[in-house]
Amino acid sequence: MVAERTQNDFYAQVLRQPQAVLAPMAGYTDAPFRRLALEHGAAWTVSEMLLARGLLAGERRSVALGAPFPGEERLVVQLFGDDPEVLSEAAAQVERLFKPVAIDLNMGCPAPKLAGRGGACLLQTPERAYALVRAMRQGTRLPVSAKIRLGWDKDQSLEIAQGLEAAGVALITVHGRTSQQRYQGQADWEAIGRVAQALRVPVIGSGDVTRPEEYFERLQTGVAGVMIGRGAVGNPWIFRQITQGRTDPPSLSERIQTALRHAFLNAQWYGEAQGLRQLRKVLYRYFPHHPALHPALKQVASLEELQSLLSRLARP
Repeated sequence: MVAERTQNDFYAQVLRQPQAVLAPMAGYTDAPFRRLALEHGAAWTVSEMLLARGLLAGERRSVALGAPFPGEERLVVQLFGDDPEVLSEAAAQVERLFKPVAIDLNMGCPAPKLAGRGGACLLQTPERAYALVRAMRQGTRLPVSAKIRLGWDKDQSLEIAQGLEAAGVALITVHGRTSQQRYQGQADWEAIGRVAQALRVPVIGSGDVTRPEEYFERLQTGVAGVMIGRGAVGNPWIFRQITQGRTDPPSLSERIQTALRHAFLNAQWYGEAQGLRQLRKVLYRYFPHHPALHPALKQVASLEELQSLLSRLARP
């Protein structure tokens, strides 16, 4: 018997009008970046994927990836795995440990090192994926969603999405590429639109949205919202632009203030030295029009050093 739900309408409540959502990205959607995205207007955020077996084994990294910042709201935790019993137990564990608003099943990760253990491989065995969703729903009172790609090597998104809907998902996110495409070529938003128009549950589209204008264009396909991943890295303002209906770019002052805010959150979460090291891959992306600054930002080691670098940039 499916556990009684207490928050099963979260997605429906939030999606009374279209929304922009922060996508799960390994190595990026940690607690500091999720907080920054929420501050800029993301409807909800999704954690980096947690290996279900690692979580149940108490592996430090798996637990840390899902840990919310104090008072974090609208967190969806994403699980990765291919065993129904493990995922059912992991869903229950996530609900107890992290108290998110929903739990998502990863059916889109194409990483070769994880082949055969879940992710996009589930697109080759959709019946197993449906069993995983049913098992997760047995383990938690929270809504269960799934993030898929169009298919393994061809578009089977409508068939797979309909099966997931029948299995009881509350929402489906569709990334507009096959697993074999990885991140090459262009996302197929026509295929995403066909899924959105055929299903009763909300469908979120994902792929190649880096500007607010693209977000509003993609809504025309009939999706309930758009998930933004790489387009939000070093660009959290995209959520604010969307919620305010604006397209004007952030000023240099805003870029500096937001980069410093991100660095402060990282230092607070990880400790200063580790937090700045972890953020080097992102900091330079806040300043695309200042390439001369990029080498220094990729080596910055402290908040004081970062403040010094950016204060020089701010001088007329």
